[in-house]
Amino acid sequence: MPKGSNVPVPTTALRVELGWRSGPGVPDADASALLLVGGKVRSDADFVFYNQPVHSSNAVRHEGKRDVGGRVTDTLLVDLARVEPAIETVILAASSDGGSFGRVPDLAIEVKDAAQGASVARFDSTGATVETAFVLGEFYRRQGAWKFRAVGQGYSSGLEGLATDYGITVDEPQQPAPAPVAPTPTMPQVPVAPAATMPPPPAVPPTAPPPPSTAPVSLSKVTLTKAAPAVSLTKQGGTSGALRVNLNWEVRKQFSGWASKLGRPVAMHNDLDLDLCALYELVDGSKGVVQALGNAFGALHQPPFILLDGDDRTGAVASGENLTVNLDFQQAFRRILVFVTIYEGARSFADLHATVTLTPQFGAPVDFSLDECTVPSTVCALALITNTGSDLVVQREARYLVPERGVSPQRTVDYAYGWGMNWTPGRK
Repeated sequence: MPKGSNVPVPTTALRVELGWRSGPGVPDADASALLLVGGKVRSDADFVFYNQPVHSSNAVRHEGKRDVGGRVTDTLLVDLARVEPAIETVILAASSDGGSFGRVPDLAIEVKDAAQGASVARFDSTGATVETAFVLGEFYRRQGAWKFRAVGQGYSSGLEGLATDYGITVDEPQQPAPAPVAPTPTMPQVPVAPAATMPPPPAVPPTAPPPPSTAPVSLSKVTLTKAAPAVSLTKQGGTSGALRVNLNWEVRKQFSGWASKLGRPVAMHNDLDLDLCALYELVDGSKGVVQALGNAFGALHQPPFILLDGDDRTGAVASGENLTVNLDFQQAFRRILVFVTIYEGARSFADLHATVTLTPQFGAPVDFSLDECTVPSTVCALALITNTGSDLVVQREARYLVPERGVSPQRTVDYAYGWGMNWTPGRK
């Protein structure tokens, strides 16, 4: 599409892919969206990006990055049927991290039908120089129908300048002093009964308006890669409060990788059931697992100080499948291994794209994408959190494991990391 042109789009779920070609010295880029009334957001909650991935209406969701053969995409899912009547425009933006867009080759935004994958519109952005943010396109209403316009407006002030221009309040969080450390209680070697659970917070109704912001939006983030796989939560200010670990996934192909060799399709969202789990070891030597299997959901305010919030069977709800770690008790932890297993719906992680995000109550979020799976794996080690005594370190694992015949995924990850637990069969 030429800059300034427009095209009708269906009022349905659409995938908006921000894409570029990676390489040495090429900055990273991030997709974001702003929902506008009269050219401005109603509140900071109308800004969807890596630190605020889901709009309260569920109309816009940030899905994360994927790298296939050096072509990187960062994706937004926009369901125009869910956009609230008051919203007139959905701005589709890009921001660079580590340099200007003049160093980002083949930058483009493409709108696709989320169900069929067919391209609806595409705009290739050319001629960038010092810009560090762009409004690449927008969805807008005209006489009850939606259209997409190719915009291509650049900003040299980055995501902060772009967001501020549309009414977002941006600030960096202050790092509070560490909370007092509670004494470490003792617990049995392996719990034989599920620990007490706490109910998840009530869901926001799809039609509820964005709540008023109580604090400025933070644009800080840490992205882990193979070259830089670890970060100190302590140095980032993550020394107390709740640490939320989220797994978000998508399945986009049906016949490729190991699935094609097996002669069967990879499961789609409503078929694939992934389970987010955590092995833990406390400083008193006690060990265990938090998982949906066996209803071992854990607890926040007593050992193991880890709670599985829910069991999301779709991957489509960013607030559904989460672990929460109570960092007020971080001195009780020796190590925590977060991993994911396939419970049903597929025989491997082939063609599954997943993003892991760790969001501390204080400090910058930490995220990373999983590599493409090239082995018939049913369990993947995601992240290892280690307490060194003076530091709390998050290590990106992104390690696919292949269980031997008759060995469960849980036992496989246990063996790989030397946890040394005894396992018995369990059910949901």
